[in-house]
Amino acid sequence: MRIGHGLLLAATLLLTIIGGPAAAADASVKARLDARGVKHEVDGDGDYKVTYNYAKEGRTQLVFVSGRTETLGGFIVREIFSPAGRVGKDAIDGAKALELLAESRNNKLGSWELGGDVLYFVLKLPDTLSGAELESAMDIAAQTADDMEIKLSADRDEL
Repeated sequence: MRIGHGLLLAATLLLTIIGGPAAAADASVKARLDARGVKHEVDGDGDYKVTYNYAKEGRTQLVFVSGRTETLGGFIVREIFSPAGRVGKDAIDGAKALELLAESRNNKLGSWELGGDVLYFVLKLPDTLSGAELESAMDIAAQTADDMEIKLSADRDEL
């Protein structure tokens, strides 16, 4: 019996080590997305990736729900983010960055952030969101990011 427990512990540790980032995905997000019928996949970072299809406009937009949460001041926060452009490719310079900061000030939910060379629209919300609220936040992120991608790239659809 002791050998069985030892093997189970060793297997669990091994899966944790080699399971990779996708293993870190939070099952509560999956449950909320599944309950809403939202098709998704887990990416290499453990984030939930959803592709929005704007068929009428002939466009798509990626949205990610972080597979991890962060805690700050007693709040458990989850990020929902959507890429809108690339700094170099879309000529996001200092003047454009100031415009994005000003726009962020007017947004009721979400703001613009840079992650490496990518411009993201990011919502940081309490992780107590229902499935419907999570889906609504994803809708906001997708639409806002896609609108900005159109402005920045002259209708190019890469993100």
